[in-house]
Amino acid sequence: MNIEPALKALAAALHGEGSAVELSAGPDGDPVVTPVPTPGFEDAVVVVRTSGSTGTPKATVLTVDALAASSMATAFALKGEGQWLLALPLQYVAGVQVLIRSLFAGTRPWAMDLSGGFTADAFTAAALELTDKIRFTSLVPAQLQRLLAEPSADTLAVLRRFNGILLGGAPASAELLGSARDAGLRVVTTYGAAETCGGCVYDGYPLEGVALRLADDGRIHLGGSTLAAGYLGAPRQTAEAFVEEDGSRWYRTNDLGTLDADGRLTVLGRADDVIITGGVKVSAAHVQAELEKSDGVTAAFVAGVESAKWGQAVAAYVAVAGTASGPDGAARDGAAWAEEWHRTLGLLAPKTVLPAGELIMLPNGKPDRLAMIERLNALHQGK
Repeated sequence: MNIEPALKALAAALHGEGSAVELSAGPDGDPVVTPVPTPGFEDAVVVVRTSGSTGTPKATVLTVDALAASSMATAFALKGEGQWLLALPLQYVAGVQVLIRSLFAGTRPWAMDLSGGFTADAFTAAALELTDKIRFTSLVPAQLQRLLAEPSADTLAVLRRFNGILLGGAPASAELLGSARDAGLRVVTTYGAAETCGGCVYDGYPLEGVALRLADDGRIHLGGSTLAAGYLGAPRQTAEAFVEEDGSRWYRTNDLGTLDADGRLTVLGRADDVIITGGVKVSAAHVQAELEKSDGVTAAFVAGVESAKWGQAVAAYVAVAGTASGPDGAARDGAAWAEEWHRTLGLLAPKTVLPAGELIMLPNGKPDRLAMIERLNALHQGK
């Protein structure tokens, strides 16, 4: 992947010598750099689209000051600056930040070849090209899971050489984090959004200069120096997402969380993930966690689908390892999984289950919620 044009355009924008840009993927996999006018926003560097996992992507404007604060706080948290390996698409904030951090650090990033998709071989080959002693990369859980599924000695060796592997974009299971620790990897879980210049909470704690609070309804609010300026051409959406209270500016996320006595954040799931089925409130995140404890289930996505009888019915799209079978040795279909979970979970059990080899994912590694909900809804209505 040729990242030179993207690096030059971002460097010019950071120095005020060029317009803000938006990065996207071209047909050959190389990044396409598009200058973007940003009227009403000063010192804009880059426009990043939100993931679009729950609706139409929004054009988020990130400024020099916000990106500088994010890079500085990241270096402080990781105890140094080093060489970064780009393993994520550049149209999303985590990919852009690999280049931004490299520019602020004065180091040379290396980009892996994503033209054939993310593979352990391609990642390992790219990691072997790194030359600095201090090394970092950003991954999403699905990528790390693939790297650790059947790791070669070379893959494990390059993973262990990273001083920090930032893991974000989606929740990481306890099983995956345990496997990473057992393999000797230095994984740092991150939480954030395009609106906060990417991850701004590391291993549950906010970065230097980042503010964190919970609203009365448990919704996570993030503030501080890494906040985006707003959404391009969308003043109403900007006003809804970014609020000023008591002299401080906050980004209101759509996630619910808890804070322990030490101020460590645990993300519980999305605020709109509560399914009301037959008058009972069910947490989709809780059901997902329970399903992922089942033998043969590598990942799960849980949502509510329309139901004439229940109002909403719990439905699950599950990634199954190989051909997971039941006690009789036969491969289990959706009905068999649903029956098994009904015995153990009762009312919380999904009434519709769609097994597949893997979840449907967006290019940035987040679950494609809309696509899976559409398939689950069609399957449920077709019963």
